[in-house]
Amino acid sequence: MSKKSFGNEGEKIARDFLENQDYEIIDSNFRTRFGEIDIIARDRDVWVFCEVKARRGISFGLPEEAVTFRKQNKIVHQALAYIKEKNLGDVSWRVDVVSIVMPVGREPKIKLIKNAVER
Repeated sequence: MSKKSFGNEGEKIARDFLENQDYEIIDSNFRTRFGEIDIIARDRDVWVFCEVKARRGISFGLPEEAVTFRKQNKIVHQALAYIKEKNLGDVSWRVDVVSIVMPVGREPKIKLIKNAVER
C-alpha cells in the first residue's frame, strides 16, 4: 500500500469514527495557503478542525506525537484561513487530533484527542 493510499485509508477510518461520535462531517482535505486540513466537522455548535495521524505501529512513537508545536501552529492558521474564506464570522472552534494505529491484519486502535491544540 502506498503512503498516499495508507493516508487515505486512515482518513476514511477517522471520518467513520467521528460520525459514530455524532460529529457532522463538513469537508475533507481542504487546501489553504498554509496546507491541508484533513477533516472539518461540527460537534454540535462547535466547528472542529481535525488532524489525522495514522501509523502501522508505535516503534517510532505514537501517531499523535507527530503533531509537533510547529504543526499545531500551522493547523491554527489553516483553521483561521478556512473560517475567513467561508465567512463563518465569530464561531466557536477547536482542533482535534485523531490518532490511529493500524497494524496489518488487525483492527485499528483509534484515539480522539479533543481540543488538542492551544490557540
